[in-house]
Amino acid sequence: MDILDNKSSQIVSFLTALDELSAIIQQALQNRTPHLNGEKYLTNREVCQLLRISSRTLQTWRDTGKIPFIRIKGKILYRESEVLRLSECNI
Repeated sequence: MDILDNKSSQIVSFLTALDELSAIIQQALQNRTPHLNGEKYLTNREVCQLLRISSRTLQTWRDTGKIPFIRIKGKILYRESEVLRLSECNI
């Protein structure tokens, strides 16, 4: 039985695969969208991109009640179905 060190090709190959897997997981976590009770929720940035509005406009809409939202531990989220409904109404 051979003793493997950190310079052996098998260990280097294994560590490279782990690094690639870690990068894929990090990317997936950054791109994920929260789901609650089967409903998909969008972040401020996603809503602004989808509706083609500025973050200030989005804040004004929140303040005036034009767009419904929920706040979970300080994070503001919007139901995708409601945002799509607003986009169809040609806000």
